Amino acid sequence: MWIADGLNKLRLIPGGAVAEATGEQGADAAVDTDNSLLDKVRHQLAVQGARQASETEILSAMEAVTGATSYENIPDTVRQLRDIQRELSGLGVLTEVLAEPGVTDVVVNPDGAVWADRGHGVERAPVSLEPPEVRELAVRLAAVCGVRLDDARPFADGIIDDLPSGIPAAALRVHAMLSPPARGGACVSLRTLTRGRLGLEDLCEAGMMPAEVRDVLSRLVLTRKNLLVTGGTGTGKTTLLAALLGEVPERERIVLVEDTPELMPVHPHVVALAAREGNADGAGEIGMQLLLRQCLRMRPDRIVVGEVRGAEVADLLVALNTGHAGSAGTMHANSVAGVPGRLAALGAMAGMSPEALHAQAADGIDVVVHLERAGGRRRVAAIAVTERASGTVPEESKHRGLRLRPVWDGRPLDGWEELP
Repeated sequence: MWIADGLNKLRLIPGGAVAEATGEQGADAAVDTDNSLLDKVRHQLAVQGARQASETEILSAMEAVTGATSYENIPDTVRQLRDIQRELSGLGVLTEVLAEPGVTDVVVNPDGAVWADRGHGVERAPVSLEPPEVRELAVRLAAVCGVRLDDARPFADGIIDDLPSGIPAAALRVHAMLSPPARGGACVSLRTLTRGRLGLEDLCEAGMMPAEVRDVLSRLVLTRKNLLVTGGTGTGKTTLLAALLGEVPERERIVLVEDTPELMPVHPHVVALAAREGNADGAGEIGMQLLLRQCLRMRPDRIVVGEVRGAEVADLLVALNTGHAGSAGTMHANSVAGVPGRLAALGAMAGMSPEALHAQAADGIDVVVHLERAGGRRRVAAIAVTERASGTVPEESKHRGLRLRPVWDGRPLDGWEELP
């Protein structure tokens, strides 16, 4: 009988065709998809008004253009279906790399080399592209994301949330850059996004934090402390923040504001806002500052900024100081000691003096959680509480009104017991 479910619609039971139809013969046995069939399927999908190129929609389009409702060569047909879906997704040969367990990042260099990060540093992937194909890949991915990428605007960010079967991610964050400014050719960076399925307990078991830190972080959320999660690139800031949001009581309304959508917390009451770039004439831009101001009118219990990277820091601090307790955000910083300086630099983009910025931060941010990545492992490196600096504070630890007092640096320090 037929199993009518996407790819499974092509699998026969009983018989030995099932294993063959799943493509277990290996990549060497794969056949190239007929370009004319691909073009016809694309046209048929447009005629059908298919919003997303799901397996079922592609199969329906294949049936419409070929007139076939059953198939003599099941393995070849399944491979054709997967090849078409792979091409329509824009990912091409990267599909196989992204389908591997544990892959968090995939990058393609101008020379066509593909590298993947499985959580232990980047490693060379078994696939590669020709240099001209990297530019084609970049332009194709930008088109799938619905963003502009050309010589006039040679860089693009976007999200792909309809992925080929086998990729264990909810979505992909895409960054692509053409040459110039990229020297030597185009380059592409992909990051897998998961739907907040990792909770604090999971991160604890994975070694990101000990149990006592897990318990304190959970209580900080429940007691509505304002949190700032900091760290370098790839240290797990978004992962930790999503896990923290999973601790928020279900009755509370969370409004997310992000430049590029990444946060996917498991929570029943979330509204997500994403910034938008302007068109070729600069019209239609929706920035983070505007979104933060809009979310104040949306009756949020908690406001969360996916990443503070510019003048929106001023609006975030206003929100934190106007009764939205339990809010949170992330920010790039190399250490806890570097957080005040980083905040001051971002505040300068909004025209705030360091004194005003740090006074707002001292009142609006309760706790800073800093992450680092060492030896391929992400971990909570430090936790600090904010205080207003005074004349009694040593000069080297004063930052024009803001002081971060570490209470954890891999072990409890003075003040650890004062946390909830």
